[in-house]
Amino acid sequence: MTGKSSKKNRGNNMERMSAAFKALSNETRLAVFENIRLCRAQAMLNKDNQPSVCNVASNINISLSTISHHIKELRNAGLVRCERKGQTIL
Repeated sequence: MTGKSSKKNRGNNMERMSAAFKALSNETRLAVFENIRLCRAQAMLNKDNQPSVCNVASNINISLSTISHHIKELRNAGLVRCERKGQTIL
C-alpha cells in the first residue's frame, strides 16, 4: 500500500509544483509575487500590517483589476493567501 500512496503523494506534489511554475511563468505575475514577498518581509521587520492589494498595485504601477487577476492566479497555485479586513484585501 505504501507504494501507491507514495506515488499519489508524488503526483500531488508534481501537480502543485507545475501549477506554481505555470503561475510564475508570467513576467507581471512574477513581479507581483516578488513584490508581495518583499513587502511581507519588510512588514515582519517593522511589525507593520501585511501588504494590501492597493500597495502592491501602486508599487508595480498597474491597475487594481490587473493586480486582482494576478493575485487570484497566485492564490489558485497555492503561492499566496489572502485575508480580507473590511474593504481591504491583504
